[in-house]
Parts: sequence; C-alpha cells; structure tokens
Amino acid sequence: MTRAGIVAVVGKPNAGKSTLLNRIIGQKISITSPKPQSTRDRILGIHTTADVQLIIADTPGLLAPQYALQRAMRAAALSALADADVIAYIVEATEMDPPTLEVAAELETPSRAQIVTVCNKIDALNPRALNRRRAARPDDIFISARTGEGIPNLIERLGALLPESPFLYPDDEIGAQSMRFFASELVRETALEQLQDEVPYSVACEIEEFREDDKPVYIRAVIYVERDSQKGILIGDKGARIRDIGRAARIKIEKLVDAPVYLDLWVKVLPNWRRNALSLKRFGYTLPEDQR
Repeated sequence: MTRAGIVAVVGKPNAGKSTLLNRIIGQKISITSPKPQSTRDRILGIHTTADVQLIIADTPGLLAPQYALQRAMRAAALSALADADVIAYIVEATEMDPPTLEVAAELETPSRAQIVTVCNKIDALNPRALNRRRAARPDDIFISARTGEGIPNLIERLGALLPESPFLYPDDEIGAQSMRFFASELVRETALEQLQDEVPYSVACEIEEFREDDKPVYIRAVIYVERDSQKGILIGDKGARIRDIGRAARIKIEKLVDAPVYLDLWVKVLPNWRRNALSLKRFGYTLPEDQR
C-alpha cells in the first residue's frame, strides 16, 4: 500500500520554508529571498518515492496582516493548514522558546492534522548549542534546509504520518503550477534580488504571452509597481536596471524550461494594487470572502 497526502510547510517569514521545499524537491520551484514575505501564495511541490508521495505546500509566512495583499497571504497559509494531512511547522533552531503553531498562526481551534515541529538553520549553531537544543526539544526534527543536513530523516518522518492512499499525481511530476506561473515568480525573484527598500514589496509580475513552440521560447512579461517613482527605479538609468533584471531572469527561466528563451520585459504602473481586491484577483491572489 502506498501513502500520499498534503504536507503544509508553515512558519514565520524567513524561517526557510521555500528553501526547504526546494531542497526536498531537488529543484528550485519556489522563489527565495533574504527579504521577508517573498512567498505570496501556496506553492505545491511533489516528492515521490517507491511507496510515498509528499505533496508539499510552501506557504506565505505567518504575520499580522496590514493591508489586502497580506490578508490574502494569510488566507493562503490558513487554507493550506486546513487542507493538510500533516503540518511541518518551521521554527528557527536559534530561537530559544518558539511559540506553538496555534499561537503563531492565531488559530481559534487546534489543527486536525498532525504537527511536526522542524527546527531549521542548525548550521547557525555550534555543536554544543545544538546538543542543548536537541536535549530540550527531543520530539522536534532538526535540519538545515540550506545544507541538506537532517532532510532524509524529515522526509521519512513526514511520509510515515501520511494516510494510506494511491498517488495523487504522476510519479514524474515535481510541481503543480504551470510554467507561466514559475516564469512569473522567477522574474519577481530577480527583481527582489536587485531592488532595495520598499520597492520589492510593490512588485507583481504578469505573463502576458508564453509561446513554448517558438525557438527560442517567447515570453512577454510585465512587472507592475504602484507608483511612477517606483517605475523609474525599476527601469534605471537609460534602462540599465531592467536590462539587468531581464538578463538574470532569462537565465533562470532557461534552466526551468530547458531551452533558449527570449524574455520581452516591460514595466507598468497599477496604483495601489496591493490594497485593491480586483487587482489582487488579477494577479491570482484571493481575499477571504468577508474582506473583499
């Protein structure tokens, strides 16, 4: 009998959730950034062995939302918790006394799914401090998503907790989103890498055209910001910055599609899109019904 089910990966911003998903899958499918709140929606990765299939849901960081986009991000995380068969609650191993999941997520009722607390970033601890953490939290799984230490043990633990079930996806798939989605996320990740201060949080990317049959693959992408001043920063002096972003993003997308790519990149202004329900819907984000 095989096992299969959904593992929701949840935790505070910058706990290493996306890095963990990419490590387990063995390929980059979720963008990563030192800047918090880079993951905005649920990203599904699929890890399949001979008898176990983990459908891993990377989620936005748990935070107190201040505007509509953040409310949509929180809703995505809570939805993943509700759908999960198992929850991998990611905390930082350097944190002395992390809150429980119920406290961190402000859950009104305990989760029905089994919770595995995963202490990430053990590579930031010296051996003595790590041994003290292990002794204090013997039920936790200790890992480094960055180096891969402890990952096989985590995969085994999560798989053993999944229900008996046929596989939910073909065993050669590694992600549930479309190539258009991943290309959009890679453009946004590249903008996050090259922009400073508040501009990255105002960036959204939309793929207007994706022609896979062309040689090279043709992609027309639009980066949206909220103000004209942000557009100027994104374009840069004589277009230098947007060319740099396009060049770096194209290289990432070529690795994803395993083919040459022509990336036609534009910048437009959509005022206050992070606070507008219709704009959020356009970019694929969903607000809770009582907040639309």
